[in-house]
Amino acid sequence: MFFTFLVLSIFVLLAGGTQKILQFYESKPQAIAFFKDNTSNDDIKAIEDALNQTGKTTSLNYVSKEDALKIYKERNKDNPTLLELVTANILPASLEISTANPEDLAPIAEVLKKEPVIDDVLYPADVVESIAKAAKTIRLIGGGTTLFLIMFSTMVLLIVIGFKIRLKRTEIETMKLLGASTWFIRMPFLLEGITYGVTGAFFGWLVTYGVLWYTTPFLEANFADMHFLPVSPIVMLILLAIELIVAAGIGCLGSYGAVRRYLKL
Repeated sequence: MFFTFLVLSIFVLLAGGTQKILQFYESKPQAIAFFKDNTSNDDIKAIEDALNQTGKTTSLNYVSKEDALKIYKERNKDNPTLLELVTANILPASLEISTANPEDLAPIAEVLKKEPVIDDVLYPADVVESIAKAAKTIRLIGGGTTLFLIMFSTMVLLIVIGFKIRLKRTEIETMKLLGASTWFIRMPFLLEGITYGVTGAFFGWLVTYGVLWYTTPFLEANFADMHFLPVSPIVMLILLAIELIVAAGIGCLGSYGAVRRYLKL
């Protein structure tokens, strides 16, 4: 039960983290078209209209040479050497393009490259696609592993409770002779299974939270721009509550199966 919910907690956090990373990259400009010098406003407007008419774009953001210089200075403010002799004239104006579907980037980029006023087009479609594949893989592997462990834990619980029922046959026979009801005899075994489940879930969650708390500074350093760390204690408490409910259900199911199979009343 401990390993089942340890894996479940890790899987949920990984799945949530990759989903946040994917949403972060999808919300960013996914393609950037750089204009040649002396491109007129009419040409820029015509390209924006053509992109909007495709129905594949979610946002377009024009960055002028002056805006590009501000961005450059902000990103390199800690390195004065890189700011020397850099003016707006040497930086290209650009158009930042976001699409709802990463697969739409390639055809849009090919169309833009054919425009005479476009100097170059950059689009990290492989990054978004790789993250999407990683998120899907984590869901499949994590979900499959968790499902297997839940089934395995239920079977182990059934065997353990069944073994304890066999050990307590004398006590059970005595309780039956004294007139104990069926559920009065069954209830301790059901509660024992629930206790195993809840205890395993709690310690699995606790270890996961400890590892997350220990690694959060390192993760924040690498994912600082995404602002999903540190994980809120409320989120972790909600995860704990859900796991305890699921664990109680698994414990009850396993012990009830053992009671029905081995406890003939």
